[in-house]
Amino acid sequence: MYLFLVNYKKPLEEVEKNLEAHRTYLDKYYSLKKFIFSGRRNPRTGGCILCNASNEAEVKAIIKEDPFYFKGIADYEILDISLTKYAAGFEKFL
Repeated sequence: MYLFLVNYKKPLEEVEKNLEAHRTYLDKYYSLKKFIFSGRRNPRTGGCILCNASNEAEVKAIIKEDPFYFKGIADYEILDISLTKYAAGFEKFL
């Protein structure tokens, strides 16, 4: 399991201009059952995505498709997480 911390490098005007393309990217990986949740950070300095990927190579390939990444709008911090405890029902995401 990987947590992506998305950190904006450009002004929010640039983020907004590319939000539709970013949402299309998110939809693709939700449909492939790779993304579990995503959302904005508060204050609005970026976002976060929980990803169920096999390995870091797959994670890097997924991130490279995000318009926020390849247009230089945001950087990604990747956290590799080993789950040891979770709420009932969450196992369907593992």
